[in-house]
Amino acid sequence: RRPGAWGRPPTDGLPELRSWFAREIGPAVSGADVLITAGGQSALATALRALAPPGAPVLVESPTYPGMLAVARATGLRPVPVPMDADGVRPELLADAFRATGARVFVTQPLFQNPTGATLAPARRPEVLAIARAAGAFVIEDDFARRLVHEDAGPLPPPLAADDPDGVVVHVCSLTKVTSPSLRVGALAARGPVLERLRAIQVVDSFFVPRPLQEAALELVGSPSWGRHLAAVAAELRSRRTVMATALRSELPAFALPHVPAGGGSLWLRIPATGAGTGPDETAITSAALRASVAIAPGTPYFCAEPPAGHVRLSFAAVSGAAEIAEGVRRLRTAYEGLRAPAPSGT
Repeated sequence: RRPGAWGRPPTDGLPELRSWFAREIGPAVSGADVLITAGGQSALATALRALAPPGAPVLVESPTYPGMLAVARATGLRPVPVPMDADGVRPELLADAFRATGARVFVTQPLFQNPTGATLAPARRPEVLAIARAAGAFVIEDDFARRLVHEDAGPLPPPLAADDPDGVVVHVCSLTKVTSPSLRVGALAARGPVLERLRAIQVVDSFFVPRPLQEAALELVGSPSWGRHLAAVAAELRSRRTVMATALRSELPAFALPHVPAGGGSLWLRIPATGAGTGPDETAITSAALRASVAIAPGTPYFCAEPPAGHVRLSFAAVSGAAEIAEGVRRLRTAYEGLRAPAPSGT
């Protein structure tokens, strides 16, 4: 249906798809400010390579997405943690980190952060941009979860890039998570000279995103079914999140669940300590869960420094439905209780 779909596309991406992403980001961004990328991970790698030389520090939220930490380290960068709370990154600590390290890049997930689910508070948004601007630094905004919003979330804040008149923000987003792992189509958006640096690295790394993928993405987001798909995803994610949170509070009340997010596909739990402050650690809990055929993620890889406590991350996205979530939590409880049970005495 699309003549030339197997031909070579422009290296920056199809103009219609670039314009669609620009409209999604906000009126401050035009299609000319957007590069089409092979998913969000590729976009993060391109942005980090473009903005910081090997050996340089890069400020990251703590905890944060392990895939980004892996990209930073593979690029030769030194991730430096900046603590968060329930309202996102703490601006005063971000300013201190810029002064102490001389970093010129800060990577953030301001909406439904992975793994905590936190959203940057409205009052902090301009603070973060002002701090980065004063430091002569860029903010890489990984807006991975905007299309993973839950049905009960209410109005979402716009991307940081929508409130950025000075070109401080480099915006990353993707269609992959809300569609299919194989639809590796994302976008990088930036304004000013940094866009040329991003373009130069992208051309060397990937040349261009295959045109059939771009055409498929363009047809999908332009179809009447796109809105229905997003609504169905939002309803299903809300349902699964509620089932998991309810099951955890019933079956594993000792595991702290400080925040139930209204977006994303996982919950972040702090594991309990017992006795003199010790108990089954996250490695033991993760291994015991796996033996019970339950896959959970240990918290340590989400920190680039010593974790303040043990955590685990539970996904409710990659399951068949509510029954599997409930059964998984039940098995996790059994596995955890088995770790806590005293060992039988010898005879």
